[in-house]
This record gives sequence, structure tokens and C-alpha cells, in this order.
Amino acid sequence: MNALEQISKSSMKENVPEINVGDTVRVHVRIQEGDKSRIQAFEGTVIAKKHGGISETFTVRRVAHGVGIERVFPVHSPAVDKVEIVRKGVVRRAKLYYLRGRVGKAAKVKGLVR
Repeated sequence: MNALEQISKSSMKENVPEINVGDTVRVHVRIQEGDKSRIQAFEGTVIAKKHGGISETFTVRRVAHGVGIERVFPVHSPAVDKVEIVRKGVVRRAKLYYLRGRVGKAAKVKGLVR
């Protein structure tokens, strides 16, 4: 194992939840404002997952005040405090970019029936 692999292994988080495309998640992000820091929650639908290993990211989309907001979160970032899965979604695509063009109930993802 070379030095780069050791560095990447040591900075990866151990307790990462299984996030899938279509899930509704609440991401708690640490925000630095001046000398103070606080936790802010961002809730939305996971529309994409990219890369793997230390550079793995997921994109979360939500609509606030009629405007679509998308944020890309690195899974192993120290700024991401925790990720809660609000509900599981059932989708048949790897990327849900088509939700960008949909409004209202058409932009919903089917839920998992247990």
C-alpha cells in the first residue's frame, strides 16, 4: 500500500449510511461564519452519485420558494456532519436529471412500500 492510499484510507469516514439515488435525505452541514460555526440541515432528493472511494459525491436537489436548489456533497468531507435517510425511493435510473424539468407532483419519486 503506497502513501497516497494510506492517506485516503485514514481520512475516509467509517459510519457512512447507504445512500442511493432517489432517496430523500437530510444532510447536516457545518457552516463557518466568522469565528463561529453552526450546523445547517439541507433536505432533498438524491439525484446523482458520482466517483468512488475518497472522492465520492452525491447531489441533493430541493425546491425552495419555487426555485430549484442543488448541492453537491462529498461523502467523506469533514464539513458533512451527518446524513439522515428520511425515506427510501424506488427509481429505475442511475441519474435523475429529468426531475429538473418537472414541477409539482410530477417531480416526486415513488416511495418504498414495506
